[in-house]
Amino acid sequence: MSTGSALMSSQAKPVVPPILLVLTTLTVLWHVVTIAQLPTWFGIFIPQASIRATSLVLAAVLILLTSHAASGHDGEPLNDGARFHWLDLLVIVPLAAGCSLVIFNYDKVLDYGFFGALDITGVILALCVAVPLLELVRRKTGIVLPIIILSFVAIAMFQAYLPGVLHGRGYSLDRLLYSSYVGESGIFGAPLGIAVNIVMVYLLFGALMERAGASRWFMDLALSLTGRSSGGPAKASVVASAMFGSISGSPSGNAATTGVFTIPMMREVGYKPSFAAAVEAVASTGGMILPPVMGAIAFLMAEWIGRTYREVVIAALIPAILYFIVIFASVHFEAKRSGIRAISRTDLPAFWKTLRSGWYYALPMLALIWFLIIAALPPGMAGIYSCGVVLLCSFLSPDRSRWLLPRSLALAMKDAVMRWLVIVVITASVGIMIGAMELSGVGLNVSRFIVDIGGGNLVVTLVLVGAVSLLIGMGLDATPAYVTLATLMAPALIQMGVQDIAAHLFVVYWGLASFFTPPTCIAIFVTAPMAGASVWAAGWQAVRLGIAAFLVPMSFALNPALLMEGTVGEIILATGTALVGAVALSAGLRGFALQRLSGAERALISLGGVLLIAPGVAPALIGLGLVVGVVVWSTWLQSVRPVREGSP
Repeated sequence: MSTGSALMSSQAKPVVPPILLVLTTLTVLWHVVTIAQLPTWFGIFIPQASIRATSLVLAAVLILLTSHAASGHDGEPLNDGARFHWLDLLVIVPLAAGCSLVIFNYDKVLDYGFFGALDITGVILALCVAVPLLELVRRKTGIVLPIIILSFVAIAMFQAYLPGVLHGRGYSLDRLLYSSYVGESGIFGAPLGIAVNIVMVYLLFGALMERAGASRWFMDLALSLTGRSSGGPAKASVVASAMFGSISGSPSGNAATTGVFTIPMMREVGYKPSFAAAVEAVASTGGMILPPVMGAIAFLMAEWIGRTYREVVIAALIPAILYFIVIFASVHFEAKRSGIRAISRTDLPAFWKTLRSGWYYALPMLALIWFLIIAALPPGMAGIYSCGVVLLCSFLSPDRSRWLLPRSLALAMKDAVMRWLVIVVITASVGIMIGAMELSGVGLNVSRFIVDIGGGNLVVTLVLVGAVSLLIGMGLDATPAYVTLATLMAPALIQMGVQDIAAHLFVVYWGLASFFTPPTCIAIFVTAPMAGASVWAAGWQAVRLGIAAFLVPMSFALNPALLMEGTVGEIILATGTALVGAVALSAGLRGFALQRLSGAERALISLGGVLLIAPGVAPALIGLGLVVGVVVWSTWLQSVRPVREGSP
């Protein structure tokens, strides 16, 4: 704990300009008011498109105030006062003009929708939104996503000249702009609506929890539970990321928050730097697939496939548990194989003392689950009520610095809004891409092409879709990766008979794996410097640790019982065999079960684990036989000859 505390205290706290606090506070208040529909109390109706356009303008102003025009990298906000670079005027003025029609004259937008075309004014205003929006995305994410979006626009425009699956009739620029500006799937469509009406609230919930001290309490609680076992800090990283990662909204952000504590401790007890960095990156990425929030992907998925939020989180629960069990078991077996001891009891927080000192931090999480699952409130309102619970619970802390008084509350709002900026411009910009893909039919063509390559074989199709999802996910944040994959890849699986929810979760798992898979591995780029490790070494360690991200979705796509679809007996059998298989696979990957394993033993027990995770009774029985056989054989060998030295 001392190492993590020293690291935190050694970092100078940046001075936050008052104007930034004012703007971010106003942004949060705007969203709380509109999500709660307070204007309707006074007979005022604001169309959703107008709300989203206003949010986009607010986000644009904040991005321009906090990023450099030339480099596109975030800088120290407003250190020299609030002033725009002259290039910023070329972004904010046309964007505000284009959004103003949607904000102040939505009837005109409805007229465009009625006639099915834009006039000259509409074309100009649509360009005024689309072009600056791509520049904002470049500033927040780099050049990759704008290039991808423009590529789909170019495909839609020049389809008539393209071969194969890309061939089509082609569309004019004004038709594409109509789809982006007026269409239900365009810039002001459902993805931006999720960012405005849901994501903002849950980022605020996470920021309030952090300011109230919950993230440190979760870490202390995880250490008190796991620290006395071999490799405790690595296990604490897994547990803390599982408890807090779902509401953080970002794998890299979660890694940065918990990694500053866990990575130094993992190194202190003997883990290799590359392994420590990999554990934190893979565990933090898992937060995005863990209910109840799933980094807001759950809400977007429910909207996309027309299922209830409850159905999505119930289906996602068992696969997420399997994912974390593989990581947890892997760090345990690595600790045993490497002879890493437990942390001294004197250096660990006491469980009951820790629980008593921060029990109230669990109340907001329980309230969130209640509002979402039991009360079945709309996600936005559930989030607002849960934020209120955090605010009240903060005053139960004996540490007055953790109370969410106006200053701390404003700082939490700032933290939430700054994390939200990248999501709002991404979800708005992918509307351009979705509109182009819907017009061109490229998504359906690509799906048919993949199905044709698979030759009607579901397993081959799953492998192809997974590989493409991994490639597309590289360099993209979680939200645009999901939207792109849901449009391009998920239809191929649905066409092969995979359930819609299984198809969408499948592409989510493979797409998110890019966060820890080289060469992009964004989460590894965060954790490797903390550990003093090579990015490549940490990345390949992460692939082994995060192998569940590849195997678990293969299993639930073939066996819906893992998504709680089926009889009680089927669900129990599938879950039980998969749990045993997850542990066996971890043992094979780390080369340790009850003792060190030889190369052949590792291969056999890994194969047994995969067969146990796979669907069907016969594969499970064969897998169980292999696992039991390897454990018995290796134990017998250990008893009749000296302990083998070294790692296989």
